[in-house]
Amino acid sequence: PPAAPPLGGPCPGPGHDDGRDEIIIGTVLVQNTTWLNVVKSIDTLKSAELCSLSHLASTTPGRIAPHIRSSGCFNVKAGRLHAVARFFAPGGKQRFHQLEKWALPRLRREMLAVHGVGNETADSILLYALGRPVFVIDAYTLRVGSRHGIFRADTTYAKAQELFTTCSPLDVEYYREYHALLVWIG
Repeated sequence: PPAAPPLGGPCPGPGHDDGRDEIIIGTVLVQNTTWLNVVKSIDTLKSAELCSLSHLASTTPGRIAPHIRSSGCFNVKAGRLHAVARFFAPGGKQRFHQLEKWALPRLRREMLAVHGVGNETADSILLYALGRPVFVIDAYTLRVGSRHGIFRADTTYAKAQELFTTCSPLDVEYYREYHALLVWIG
């Protein structure tokens, strides 16, 4: 399932940066589960004052795991969440301003090298948390596209993404809205 937009309010605690922490955390936790389960995990992380990348990077997967049980596969996701948090906040210090200077291909390549980050997770973070013009391809996009004859059953992530990006304006808000509508239909 795709990442959902951020929840109501920001994650408490130092290191939080304009809602991006919660978007990134949610993007990792929503892998192979429903958004409702992720909401429960985020609420639990907030209660434990762990709902920031800085805090998650500064703790251990073993300490994260009990707080994300509702997201399923909590031990695996705790390791992934910790790795992602360490990428964005090495040593507990966020580096969004540094990452904003990186070219998109480099940033995407480096994110894909992080444990537990695949194409959909990387692109969801790039689009929704970092405001980069990358179209997210997910199961809903492929399903809707194949049902309408846009994609063949064997269309790859890269080919589907190429089709969307060559046939639409290179615009973050457009991509966010289009993706959200595909999720809604799916």
